[in-house]
Amino acid sequence: MLRHLLIKNFTLIDRLDIDFFEGFSVITGETGAGKSIILGAIGLLLGQRADSKVIKKAQEKCVIEAHFDLSRYHMEAFFKDNDIDYDADDCIIRRELSPSGKSRAFINDCPVALSVLKELSEHLVDIHSQHQNLLINKQDFQLEVVDIIANDDALLADYKRSYAHFMECRKQLQQLQDDIERNQANLDFLQYQFDELHQAHLTAGEQEELEQRADIMSHSEEIKSQLYKVDHLLSSEGTGVVESLRAASDALHTLGRHLPEAQEMADRVDSCHIELKDLAQDVSARLEDTDFDPAELDAINQRLDRIYSLQKKYHCESIDELIALTQRLEQQLENITNSDEALAELQQQVSEAETVCRQHAEQLSDVRQQAAHTIEQQMLESLVSLGMPSVRFAVTIERGKVGASGWDMVSFLFSANKSQAPQPVSQVASGGEIARVMLSLKAMISSAVKLPTIIFDEIDTGVSGKIAERMAQIMQQMGSTGRQVISITHLPQIAALGSTHYKVVKTEDETGTTSSMTLLNQEERIREIAQMVSGSDISEAAINNARQLLKL
Repeated sequence: MLRHLLIKNFTLIDRLDIDFFEGFSVITGETGAGKSIILGAIGLLLGQRADSKVIKKAQEKCVIEAHFDLSRYHMEAFFKDNDIDYDADDCIIRRELSPSGKSRAFINDCPVALSVLKELSEHLVDIHSQHQNLLINKQDFQLEVVDIIANDDALLADYKRSYAHFMECRKQLQQLQDDIERNQANLDFLQYQFDELHQAHLTAGEQEELEQRADIMSHSEEIKSQLYKVDHLLSSEGTGVVESLRAASDALHTLGRHLPEAQEMADRVDSCHIELKDLAQDVSARLEDTDFDPAELDAINQRLDRIYSLQKKYHCESIDELIALTQRLEQQLENITNSDEALAELQQQVSEAETVCRQHAEQLSDVRQQAAHTIEQQMLESLVSLGMPSVRFAVTIERGKVGASGWDMVSFLFSANKSQAPQPVSQVASGGEIARVMLSLKAMISSAVKLPTIIFDEIDTGVSGKIAERMAQIMQQMGSTGRQVISITHLPQIAALGSTHYKVVKTEDETGTTSSMTLLNQEERIREIAQMVSGSDISEAAINNARQLLKL
């Protein structure tokens, strides 16, 4: 629960440094004094979007920090999962906003993403403002209330897994059906493409080999001329390099009888002679094989033209891409041929997944139906005690299509009079009645969820007198069960039942306007409640009335 709150440089607040306590606390103050500013600061602390306009002094950063006691709420897992230091007795949440608009969040001095801060805040504080009364007519909220009271987290998780699997199977089936429909429509075209490529009998590396052969044949005369020249230089009688090397070798071998190093020279010349003799034979052989064949060149060019045409037609850069395309087309045609079998298999998977999903939806619905009876009983008891003796409250659960949360459609029906049939709450309940319904729901939910801190922002709208006192008693009871309840109120009946009383005041001087909040002592509290009773002129009767409300 919230133990301490520090607000610095936030809108009208220079610095607010205040402690909070267990049980039921109230916050009062005139309209416009700054109560909503404090709520806004807490909302920012709990992960709401930040705006640099909320900084009071533009040259300084805004800091909002809160200390929470988590010792009774077993939240170690959250901190371990997010690699955050854990201190059950003093969990510190801080939000900083710089003049540049940059926002930073910290949990126990560990920098965290805003999403992590929001996730933690959902387990720490529930702020109920007046606009939240609009939730009463939203089916998602009504279903969430039923699920909370049903305590069906495990069943809901099982259902969501089975629903996700069902949706994935349906998606795959739809994709296959679309593919089959599209492929069937293109079957003739696909078959034509495959036949054309298949009948081309393309082979890997063929294009490179043909291009090389075409280049050789196109330059056959030049090649033959140069080979003849090389052959003449190497092998001609009398002047050829091979014959000259042989003569040099003979001379060196003869010289070796008298000059020892000449033998090594002879060996080296012999080595060159052997290599050049082999080279000369290769050149001679290649010269004999080099002939220009116009028919062969024409055939090669025709084959290359076909390859180039196919590459251009099918937007491929190489023969390897054409071969890969042929294989893909063959697979597509095979898939079309075997599509009935694949379709039947997927349809079976969808059917089985739907069956499991519906089984889980049925189990979930059964538990929700039981919870609906519990909600009706508890709401009737609470609403009767809040001044509606003829109230009727019903929870209807109708079956619809399977969806992300099951197939149940929940409606809260309400009637304040015996003569009027129950109808959706938002259609028949007045503002004061909706406030009482929402308080009753919040009391019921808080008991099930065990939220550490609940803040009510003027939930007493539209009520007064004994009804306001009874609403205060409900909040007081909520605060007596190990929970912290804070109510922002304009009603003395509610303010009087708080175990702790704070007052928000707005002051103006030459430096500007400032809001502040203080913890009232007993005498200050008497005067504040007396002022709420009688207005700015506090009479002795108002003082006595305040004392009676405070039971002093």
